[in-house]
Amino acid sequence: MKPTPSQTVGPFYGYALPFPGGGELAAGGIAVHGHVYDGAGDPVPDALLEFWQADERGSLAGAPGTLRRDPTNGAILGRDGVRFTGFGRVATDADGHWTLRTVMPGNGYISVCVFARGLLHHLYTRIYPGRLGQDAFLDALTPERRQTLVAAEEREGVYRFDIHLQGEKETVFLDFG
Repeated sequence: MKPTPSQTVGPFYGYALPFPGGGELAAGGIAVHGHVYDGAGDPVPDALLEFWQADERGSLAGAPGTLRRDPTNGAILGRDGVRFTGFGRVATDADGHWTLRTVMPGNGYISVCVFARGLLHHLYTRIYPGRLGQDAFLDALTPERRQTLVAAEEREGVYRFDIHLQGEKETVFLDFG
């Protein structure tokens, strides 16, 4: 007999949580993309990433709500689709890839929460795109560990950030416990 959902490690995020356009925080700006990898280096095709960030000025007072879209036709629901909320939700594709379109955060980083199969507790990390300024959190890390949080600029306005859940290249995760 095959296990039922209540007998496997879940939950199963792909059914209701991702929404069309969930990674479109702002028009223009920058693009950040990457893959989620497990401890063996294999892509995770069913992860869900949530993003929170400041606007270009560093303000965390985004418009309330999310940029929700109609799953049938992609029309914007509940908001005007213009005001920046600072929140997005993206599922990985079959290759473990994800993409976020947003503005350069004025405080220097984008907060990320990772949900994936096998994780009993979700994981928190940060993405630092662009030039790095003074940051107490980054400064507390060794240079090798710090690099796991810095997005590589592939070309102007496009950054690559891979998340490694375990292993030699494991991303730095924050413990709020």
